[in-house]
Amino acid sequence: MNSKVTNWLRQNRFGNVIRKETVFGGCINDSSRLIMDSGKSIFLKFNKEAPANMFVAESEGLCALSQRKALKTPEVIHIDESFILLEDLGDGRPCQSYWKILGEGLANLHEQPFTEFGFSLDNYCGATVQKNTTTIDGFEFFSNYRILNLTSKAFDINLIERKDLKQLEYIAANLSHWIPDEKPVLLHGDLWRGNVHCDHNGNPVILDPAVYWGWAEAELAMTELFGGFDQQFYESYEYCSNIDGNWKERAPIYNLYHLLNHLVLFGGSYLPQIRTNIRKFL
Repeated sequence: MNSKVTNWLRQNRFGNVIRKETVFGGCINDSSRLIMDSGKSIFLKFNKEAPANMFVAESEGLCALSQRKALKTPEVIHIDESFILLEDLGDGRPCQSYWKILGEGLANLHEQPFTEFGFSLDNYCGATVQKNTTTIDGFEFFSNYRILNLTSKAFDINLIERKDLKQLEYIAANLSHWIPDEKPVLLHGDLWRGNVHCDHNGNPVILDPAVYWGWAEAELAMTELFGGFDQQFYESYEYCSNIDGNWKERAPIYNLYHLLNHLVLFGGSYLPQIRTNIRKFL
């Protein structure tokens, strides 16, 4: 147990840690539930190699989501360069309306338009720095800071070929041919099944954000990756929002960002899916 964590807890009247339970699921930070001598528990994410602003960025993202009061997020208790302490919301079994609540909540989160794309600070999507330079042009933002930024990185480390590079550059330069002019809204930014948690009451909680002001369709597109969400979620979201019914046709463009990110982080197994998505728009 890290002494910096236990000292902070004692000094701030949280008491002593009597047990540490490892929580599995993440691949970047060490996550655990700390059981205190008071009987209460606290959630810890620890990474001694974390970039100096990683947990600051996570805290800012959770704060932005919390202010919208659309979906439950854990309260931030304390942040440090190497760890973040969060409210422990427990583990439960999804209630009958779990996916409906999530769909309604996400539609509510996306209801308020913003004036710019980007965010107030750069943050992380997984372990990758996510550039959030602000601009009023959504096509410019998604082209430069979502597709091209990672395309260049993947090419530089020999994960894609020159042909892939040129095709991705073509798509990035012509986004307006396929994507409608959408207003920016606050996004979770990394919304897949692994970042939705069921609390002790059976309700959904969203975790590990990579927030920015962007296209709502891009958020929905990512929910289809890596296992997808229950159909009830999509029905609920579409019922509660003004989303264009054809958003799924554009999902492969939006998901190039997350597939490129996984390619850079985890290697070449993601390249076939990237190429499949590219071919849909050539």
